[in-house]
Amino acid sequence: MKKLGFGLMRLPQLDPANAAAVDVEQVKQMVDMFIAKGFTYFDTALMYNGSASEAVAKEALVDRYPRDAFTLATKMHSGFFNSAEERDALFEGQLKKTGVEYFDYYLLHGLEADMLVKHEKFDSFNWLLQKKAEGKVLHAGFSFHDTPELLDKILTDHPEMEFVQLQLNYLDWESEWIHSHACYEVAVKHGKPVIVMEPVKGGTLARVPEEVEALFKNYDPGLSVPSWAIRFAASLENVMVVLSGMSNVAQMENNLSYMVDFKPLTEEEKAMCFQAADMINSQIAIPCTACHYCTEGCPMHIAIPEYFSLYNEDMREHLEEKGWTVNFSNYEALTKDFGRANECIGCGQCEAVCPQHLPIIEDLVKVSEHFD
Repeated sequence: MKKLGFGLMRLPQLDPANAAAVDVEQVKQMVDMFIAKGFTYFDTALMYNGSASEAVAKEALVDRYPRDAFTLATKMHSGFFNSAEERDALFEGQLKKTGVEYFDYYLLHGLEADMLVKHEKFDSFNWLLQKKAEGKVLHAGFSFHDTPELLDKILTDHPEMEFVQLQLNYLDWESEWIHSHACYEVAVKHGKPVIVMEPVKGGTLARVPEEVEALFKNYDPGLSVPSWAIRFAASLENVMVVLSGMSNVAQMENNLSYMVDFKPLTEEEKAMCFQAADMINSQIAIPCTACHYCTEGCPMHIAIPEYFSLYNEDMREHLEEKGWTVNFSNYEALTKDFGRANECIGCGQCEAVCPQHLPIIEDLVKVSEHFD
């Protein structure tokens, strides 16, 4: 399998205010480009793109290609069921929604400590093995956002799991919150191949500070900034595939340009990535990856990741000199469709599902103090 996967999570949209309004025709074009270059791995999930991603996978991929031309992965999140019967119904609904008879890879989604409790209560690990026995799943695994100690326990208790999906990028490599490096080493210890999510950290590693961009461009002007992040993850020996949530044809073209004939990073190039990480970490205010898990159940319909992105951009500006940036206008434009940052009621549902474990309520106060 080639090491680039198409993450169907940040698909092109027809309406920025509606994540489910996907530009399916553009996705079809991207799928065609991807498969034409010999890539096969597609990753979706129940909640992606306003719960539209699995249906888009059917329309753009499954209905247009023979089953042996692609590899399809999807997931079961514990937040979507409260009984074994509901879980079974969701799974069968996923098969119907995607139009396949089996999933190549199926994941228990986001096995953090709190979510693990429900999966253990309903014996989801054995349930997933039963789906394998029925031929409805070919490979069983899970995605993970927690400590290396918990990952070690899960893999020790459930050696039947065949792979693990981890957030892994050069910015989070030594992060005390994400533990990319430590979790990767746990997977290696247990002999489990790794599927990488968030290699570009939700676009953070595509929109780097000017001095970081200069660092990369001075070394090789022909390579894009995000290519360094994708290649860093793909260079790790135990990595099976790196998922990139491509949002338009241009991003697809760029990723294909260097991943068709992938060459691992040299030691010098890896050192540059870590140097870049130090430079970025000195400037980033809120390390949000824009996964949008937090927005699905927000009662005030607040555009949390978008506001964090605007805030991060302004925190890198010399505001004492400029006094005003276009981000103030961008913030006001967003508030026409979404709740303002100061309308947060502190219910905490966002923090309960945030894979980055961010203090979102506190961070929204910062955003409000800045923009409102």
